[in-house]
Amino acid sequence: MVIFRAAENINIKTTDGTLIKYSKLKNPSNLFNENIYITTLEDFQDLENVFSSVGKKYKAKVIDEAKVRYLSQFPKELGISNLNEYSITHNLDFKYKQFSFAGIKEEIKSLYLNEKKTDINKQLEGCLKQDITLAVLGNLGLTISEMICACTALRILHKKLKAKFKNVKIDIYLNASENKYFSRDKSIFANQTFINKVGALSIDVKKICEYDFFIDASSVIKRSYYEQLPHIDAWLHKFGIDYKNIPKTEKYNIINLQMYRPKDELKKRLDSLKAKGKTVLFHPFSANITKSIPKEIAISLLKELMLKLPDYTIVSTLKIDSKIDEDRYIDLSNFSKSFLDFAYIISNMTKIITVNTATYHIAEAFFIPTVVIFTNSNKKEVPHNYETSKTIYVEDKSKNYSHFIFENDALIFHKFDGWNNLKASKIIKLLETF
Repeated sequence: MVIFRAAENINIKTTDGTLIKYSKLKNPSNLFNENIYITTLEDFQDLENVFSSVGKKYKAKVIDEAKVRYLSQFPKELGISNLNEYSITHNLDFKYKQFSFAGIKEEIKSLYLNEKKTDINKQLEGCLKQDITLAVLGNLGLTISEMICACTALRILHKKLKAKFKNVKIDIYLNASENKYFSRDKSIFANQTFINKVGALSIDVKKICEYDFFIDASSVIKRSYYEQLPHIDAWLHKFGIDYKNIPKTEKYNIINLQMYRPKDELKKRLDSLKAKGKTVLFHPFSANITKSIPKEIAISLLKELMLKLPDYTIVSTLKIDSKIDEDRYIDLSNFSKSFLDFAYIISNMTKIITVNTATYHIAEAFFIPTVVIFTNSNKKEVPHNYETSKTIYVEDKSKNYSHFIFENDALIFHKFDGWNNLKASKIIKLLETF
């Protein structure tokens, strides 16, 4: 976390219209102050950019974290401690300033930040209260996939806390300063019934002192365990829960559609499709190009799937090929405008074929059989072993002939050779095993 004060009054509006107010404060004599703010390292860096873009006089002045943490009213931290994250990383920026590449800097920083395993049960010892409140600070992941998995870990955390306390209230405060996906992120966490409230960072010192406990999620995605473990297990580890002792049957995703109201036209389309027979969602693209099927190959696969799956209507929420005009191919991309729209469409499918995206994490929440296509170019990402999904690996055969550190697409050869070897028959064979 980062604790700071604002040199000038300033307001920042999030994408959902939430207004975050920062009030000017000179050197404070009392640290138990509503004009001293707390946020994550990532959000603080974004906030500095916002301040500097407004004017030179707008600055965020960092306050010694330890002094504020030692306030008698300050809540107790749960999970792996993030104490002094700002001072550690800030000092390393100077110590290793000769490294010009941000990736190298981040890898060095992660070595100095605490990753030591902890036990939440021991941290809760001595708390005699029946009702507790917990504040979670920061984004639990960047992508929809990561956040869905984080929600599962949070649900397991909530269950563990409920076994000890009568009432448990969990509030989440998300990065908001330059988070263009704030509305989306908020909707994902607010969808979970055990979450009391989802708000925006920063949070002031007086406000956080109203909580009994807090979890600092700042920079978790940069930790080594986040790369080495499936995301659910990584967050359990962060929360101080031994993921090895949590049965696989408890690591299921939940998406609540009870309060969601689909557009009438979308509901009619899906009801009509289900009346015709079986449906399969084909999702060949990801926001990450290395995970996506090249467009020409995706179109070829689509046509082959239509030929070899005569009993299915093939559905897409992506613009794959506007030239395909057949009754058995339905493009619902105009109806998939939000996280819940997409989840609702998935929940109505018979089966799913997707690349490595949030699609298969959402499908697991509705027990939809799914074939997931991974590439071995994403070696850092550990796949989730859901009972509802089966995987196909595509070998990345690209060779980079550039002698420079930077990537040059013109010098990468055989980039699509692995995808060319992906056969519809192999996908169908896996689909039929469900």
